[in-house]
Amino acid sequence: MSKLDLSRPFLPVRIAVMTVSDTRTRETDTSGALLAERIVAAGHELAARSIEPDDVDHIAGCLKEWIADPDIDVIISTGGTGVTGRDVTPEAYEQVLEKRIEGFGELFRMLSYQKIGTSTIQSRALAGVANGTYLFALPGSSGAVKDGWDDILVWQLDSRHRPCNFVELMPRLREHMPASHD
Repeated sequence: MSKLDLSRPFLPVRIAVMTVSDTRTRETDTSGALLAERIVAAGHELAARSIEPDDVDHIAGCLKEWIADPDIDVIISTGGTGVTGRDVTPEAYEQVLEKRIEGFGELFRMLSYQKIGTSTIQSRALAGVANGTYLFALPGSSGAVKDGWDDILVWQLDSRHRPCNFVELMPRLREHMPASHD
């Protein structure tokens, strides 16, 4: 169903990648590396990358820092979206989101169901907007990163995607905020 209008210009966006894990390091972070590789291969800029522990305050702190950074348009996290006691990424996102994009989690689970069946119900993947920045929380497996990026985000973060995409909405994400007087 995804369709690109090649007569339109491609507009690269600046994307930050956060891996949420108590155990992964830069060397063992296969999901974060896979996501970073796909972002660059699609023509976007990898604006930042970090590994944060499974801790609401650490995750929310990094999200707040990146949301405030005018050089970051999109944040994608991987990990911490399950239902165990240490899975707290959605709770951290709730501290910063202004608006949720409900359809993202629903679509992610629908696509994931086609590959892993009912196990997808354990995912609390979600998305939203804060201070004009898009935020997407994916599960921590490489398969989930592939599903989220290849089946949803690569298309919605491409300005040529039709009939609509997230990039074309970016200039309007701050309409509700008071104008800056610099």
